[in-house]
Amino acid sequence: MKYLVAKFRFICVGKTDEKIGSSLLQDARDVLCSIAGEVGFESFEDTDDGVNGYVQETLFDEEALKATILDWPFEEIAVDYSIKNVENEDWNTTWEEMGFEPIEIGNKITIYDIRRGKCPYSTPMGIGIEAVNSFGTGTHETTRMVVETMLSCDIEGKYVLDCGCGTGILSIVASKLGAKKVVGYDIDEWSHNNSIHNAELNDVKNIEVRLGGVDVLKNIEGYFDVILANINRNIIVADIAKWVSLMSPEGIMILSGFYDDDIEIIEHEASRNNIKKISEKTENKWACVVLKKLSNLG
Repeated sequence: MKYLVAKFRFICVGKTDEKIGSSLLQDARDVLCSIAGEVGFESFEDTDDGVNGYVQETLFDEEALKATILDWPFEEIAVDYSIKNVENEDWNTTWEEMGFEPIEIGNKITIYDIRRGKCPYSTPMGIGIEAVNSFGTGTHETTRMVVETMLSCDIEGKYVLDCGCGTGILSIVASKLGAKKVVGYDIDEWSHNNSIHNAELNDVKNIEVRLGGVDVLKNIEGYFDVILANINRNIIVADIAKWVSLMSPEGIMILSGFYDDDIEIIEHEASRNNIKKISEKTENKWACVVLKKLSNLG
């Protein structure tokens, strides 16, 4: 799977040498990520003067991106961008140089960069992650919110599905929380391999990782008690019907990877598939929702 990176840069209109205020810059980043997400971009990283956005080469539609940017709402800021291929070696080097600091979630789990050695964590559980070209270290709000939500759920002995598993972090958390079986899948070969690798690093043996999109679930037998998806809003809307078909009668679905402005869209699509939001949380405009089948509410 090949990726492209769009290097988006923000410029003060008519004042190319003037820096944009930090608050306005963050607002511009948030809006840019939202609109780019609508045309297929999957992940983003902040830069000093903008955002880098990553999109699968086969899904990139530059005309759609240009049309979206035409509705750019900031009169005082212009946005331009350049596109280049993401080389496997380049992305590896970026991760190796940056790494990440340990993240403590809910006073129960510490996620740490295993390349920096064993983390002297004080929480009951520690999970080491080696992120290689994959999303999911706990540094992003969406990952943290999903893990926090999982900590408040009963996962012991449950069957768990992890959609778009990335580094495998959510699958590993589910296993450590007592899940009986975890199935993860990702369309990206890098992520597929990275999930398997991280499961091995954490001595987790009950995770099955499949390579591909939602179609890899067509031969699944049985149902899942917990379905996790920290993924692009458009993919959620496209795939949620299949996920619902695999939910056990008392199952729940934990979704993130989208903005609070998108909650209404997610709720609408959920209701069309006989599931309803039972809780939500937000952090820095990112959202996480929990859904359950309508027949089990009341």
